[in-house]
Amino acid sequence: MRVVHLPVDDVDTDQIIPARFLKGTTKAGLGVHLFADWPDRPPPAEILVAGVNFGCGSSREHAAWALTDFGFRAIVARSFADIFRGNALKNGLLAIELPDAACRELVGDVTIDLAAQRIGPFEFAIDPFAKHCLLTGLDELGYLLSHQDAITAHERRT
Repeated sequence: MRVVHLPVDDVDTDQIIPARFLKGTTKAGLGVHLFADWPDRPPPAEILVAGVNFGCGSSREHAAWALTDFGFRAIVARSFADIFRGNALKNGLLAIELPDAACRELVGDVTIDLAAQRIGPFEFAIDPFAKHCLLTGLDELGYLLSHQDAITAHERRT
């Protein structure tokens, strides 16, 4: 996967996808507006390496939608805003925290092995439920629906 660096701290969700582009009701097409107000937008890649506190600001889920629509599959940063991290993982965008030195070493093409929790030579932590959902391609509702037979059986017993 190709890596692009965005060595900026405190990138907020309004910088990722400015509010004027939030009029639509679908995820499709938001990628063209990614970092719309920046003079130098990152080039297409699958992995974006950012600085500290990526995704801070408002809790707009559109930021994760725009990043994935642009083609990013993972964001690597020294830290994330908690709400952004949750929105990213719930929308199939892997959010990986690594120390600064490790972030700087990610260049060129890098392999991510989610099952082994490795990006290139580095290990990363991830919530087990988020990992399961990403590996199986399920969101939270899909996970619940995958247990529909057990839920129905339980309801019949009570």
